[in-house]
Amino acid sequence: MRTVLEQLIGLLPSGPVALARVIETTGAGPRQPGAAMLVTESGTVVGSLSGGCVEAAVLDSARTVLASGQAAADRFGYAESDGIEIGLTCGGEMEIFVERVDASRLAVLTELRRALAASEPVALATTLESAAEWKLLRPGDSEPWRGVDRDAAALLAAGRSGIVGAAECGPESATRPRTFVQVFATAPRMILAGANDFVRALSHTGRRLGYRVTVVDARETFATPARFPAAHDVVVDWPHRYLDAEYRAGRVDHRTVVCVLTHDAKFDVPMLAAALAIDRLAFVGALGSRRTDAERRERLREAGVGETRLARLHSPLGLDLDAHTPDETAISIAAHILAVRGGASGLPLDRRDGPIHR
Repeated sequence: MRTVLEQLIGLLPSGPVALARVIETTGAGPRQPGAAMLVTESGTVVGSLSGGCVEAAVLDSARTVLASGQAAADRFGYAESDGIEIGLTCGGEMEIFVERVDASRLAVLTELRRALAASEPVALATTLESAAEWKLLRPGDSEPWRGVDRDAAALLAAGRSGIVGAAECGPESATRPRTFVQVFATAPRMILAGANDFVRALSHTGRRLGYRVTVVDARETFATPARFPAAHDVVVDWPHRYLDAEYRAGRVDHRTVVCVLTHDAKFDVPMLAAALAIDRLAFVGALGSRRTDAERRERLREAGVGETRLARLHSPLGLDLDAHTPDETAISIAAHILAVRGGASGLPLDRRDGPIHR
């Protein structure tokens, strides 16, 4: 939608426009959630959704939506390339939501444009109902909205778009409509120091959680993209030097997670000292036994790291899941990160009272 926002704002004073957006994809697909196409009452089309696979069908839906004012959702699946049915030849599935947008939305769209120009993280929540409602969401918003505000805030924190609400089976679903949250923010970063099997497993898990994963290690032989296919970036450098350069360049923020998994003091201590010196990081953790942790903390003290900063170090890293393999350990670490991020207890739900979702 970012690519058609300016045109949408420019078109609305002349009359309503049909806005079609990809809201969900499964498997291979030409566009990601949030991709948008506009259709005016005169038939002018701006943008695309699939590179030509489903546009004709969406155009028909757009005409109907413009005439009725009632939003509609269409799902498209696989279609043979030489067949007559409308669908995706890449083998995936795509759901598209089409709604009528008029000048009453200009205030929200103008504010969205301002936030994007200022590089402020923001999300546009849209209820997937025949009379769709919109809400602009920002980090730190405390006002409840349609019962989906916490789930929407989690997507915004993760930097990824998605659907929340109404998948549950209960009376509360009536007040939690199925809602598409389109996030306009970069993904949070996960910086992993080390080049071993634990890092490889955690890079897969971190990517699935929506992080932009960077693996950094000074050993060129081990730090290769082929060994870490899930990582977005594999960097050959001393981890502490890399982190310091990223911080100075403004590429780490309050959502950034740093995990040290090298088991080598000459890498661990400088990297942790550099990470703990950056107050705004979301999470700093280090893998190791209790003996390793005690020795490492003493080395950090000798390196000048004070107790206040040491208190921010999550080590030994991970929750108590009796994890042994790299994949099990990655789940333990990811659970630890999520618990800290959400201020949760990390306890089994059957040992907690009250609602599951706080």
